[in-house]
Amino acid sequence: MMDKPTDNIQNNMYNGSFELSYKEDGVYLTVHSPRGGARVTIGEVLNKLTKKQVRNYNRAAVDSAVQKAGSIAEKIADAQEEYKIDASISLSISPDRMKANIIISPPEGGRMLSAGEILEYLKTNGIVFGIKNEVVSELSKNPMYNQQVLIAEGIAPENGINGTLEFHFDRSKDAKPSIMEDGRVNFRELNLIENVTKGKVLITAIPPTKGKPGVNIFGTDIPALDGKPAVLPRGKNVEISPDGHTLTAAIDGLVNYIDGKVSVFALYEVQADVDNSTGNINFIGNVLVRGNILSGFSVEAGGNIEVWGVVEGARIKAGGNIVLRRGMQGLGKGVLICDGDIAARYIEHSNIEAKGDIKAEAIMHSNVKCGNRLELTGKKGLLVGGSTRVGKEISAKVIGSPMSTVTEVEVGVDPTLRERYKEVKEEIKIAEADIKKAEQAIGMLRKLEQAGVLTADKKEILLKSERTREYYRTKLEELREEVQKLDEVLEQESFGRILIQSIVYPGTKVTIGTCMMSVRENLQYCSLYRDGADIRVGAYK
Repeated sequence: MMDKPTDNIQNNMYNGSFELSYKEDGVYLTVHSPRGGARVTIGEVLNKLTKKQVRNYNRAAVDSAVQKAGSIAEKIADAQEEYKIDASISLSISPDRMKANIIISPPEGGRMLSAGEILEYLKTNGIVFGIKNEVVSELSKNPMYNQQVLIAEGIAPENGINGTLEFHFDRSKDAKPSIMEDGRVNFRELNLIENVTKGKVLITAIPPTKGKPGVNIFGTDIPALDGKPAVLPRGKNVEISPDGHTLTAAIDGLVNYIDGKVSVFALYEVQADVDNSTGNINFIGNVLVRGNILSGFSVEAGGNIEVWGVVEGARIKAGGNIVLRRGMQGLGKGVLICDGDIAARYIEHSNIEAKGDIKAEAIMHSNVKCGNRLELTGKKGLLVGGSTRVGKEISAKVIGSPMSTVTEVEVGVDPTLRERYKEVKEEIKIAEADIKKAEQAIGMLRKLEQAGVLTADKKEILLKSERTREYYRTKLEELREEVQKLDEVLEQESFGRILIQSIVYPGTKVTIGTCMMSVRENLQYCSLYRDGADIRVGAYK
């Protein structure tokens, strides 16, 4: 038998080895020198002699053979019968208890283990499931020594699939009113509304699937998670069926998918002006005003708002789009706010905020917040005065005026995201302060508890304080995650551009992301964009 302390390292390199031979006149030790590898040590040989129970060996002869390593058999003990060692098994189990591997050490004068003995060894070690019987049989016939072999494997659990929603109306409508070259808005082909009748199925919830449990190699069941049911996005004027599988319209009206919820809106129509005869309007659905909206009045709608006349210093707020067929003379008090798009012929001395796009022929001396794109076309295509903040892009014919009217323009960051970022930062400060207060109260009450003077009502306060602390800790973690996501979004979106079809006048201050530039001379037919830490003037495109 020959022992090799380690495997070959390369084709031309191997460690030293040794072997014992049992002959009629004694036991012989042969030690082979290495080629580039490690030499045989005296400890390795002595361990083998002990394991093989070689009696009365000559230690000096052993030392001499190891030192010489000359591949010459040297007698180290008198003749004796060889102690035979059968093959043995070592077992390793994965941390998740799903796999078992064995390594078979070769026999030394003994025999290989039978398939039954291997199975009995596994059973003794508690392995009862997933045993690869074909591997066991093959190993007993054609053993693989000193190699790791997968001998048993459990069945992993399969979690169920979450439920999904099937929409039965078009959520991807991108119908936005367009402004023609002469400044008029084309209202004929809007395709903004999808009508539904009461009882129409709007969404079907596809049920989740059950999880399939698994089993580890010790026969222990491993539970699986069932899929979570999909939540129907119930908004206004819709109903969920008794079985919870469908969402249907509760009224005849217009279906809208806004802020992750499905609602059905009816239309409220004002035949003349919004004035003292109507009062303020607050309606769940879409609103159509065929006349004007006078100063001091407000119109709020859960859906779209359309005005055929002129809007004065009024307040208009919509959950959908705002369309002004003529325009707005805000008188410094006019307000337009919507979650969708704004389209108007002109807007003057007003405060405007849209999460989507804004389209107009002229915006003058107003404060503008636009989440996506601001487009100024028509005859004038003018943006002058005030402050304008746009998420992605501004396209205009003229920005500013020949009189160097101060016109502040910022593009590249969604203003609502920036404001939310500030709000979350402030909420984090408040949550941290609340946690600190709760911990101070807990610390004081714990001292009373240790002193054995904590009354029942104080104990209740202690429990409430601990619950309060955990609530604010969870809230603080959520806020910090939101801040991190907002940081990433703001960093990614800090690039935008401004397209000028005609001219930008001096007096215009441009901000793109964190870069700023003051226009000191006329810029014509160009684009402004961010390049690193600077704002560049490029060709119009």
